[in-house]
Amino acid sequence: MADKSTKSGDEGKVIAIVAYITLIGWIVALIMNNDKKNDLASYHIRQSLLLMITGIVLMWIPIIGWILGIVLFVFWLMGLISAIKGEKKPIPLIGEPAQNWFKSL
Repeated sequence: MADKSTKSGDEGKVIAIVAYITLIGWIVALIMNNDKKNDLASYHIRQSLLLMITGIVLMWIPIIGWILGIVLFVFWLMGLISAIKGEKKPIPLIGEPAQNWFKSL
């Protein structure tokens, strides 16, 4: 039987992973993390939000935005891998601002 801290850590990891899987996944992760805040989950929820906002903005910029969308996809993979590993590793250019701007999440 796993102790409570391991179960809580696993739950935070699951929420962090779900946060990267589409907008619906992000909303589900936000709701799951709302009752009992988990530091790892909150960290990745904030990063994922700024990643999605940036993606939506870049989508409307022809050619340059689409090329940068590939970079954003790589950042998304980096964030997802970090969540799978259970690490609080910031995504380049997006990670730190996300933590500062969305502190309430």
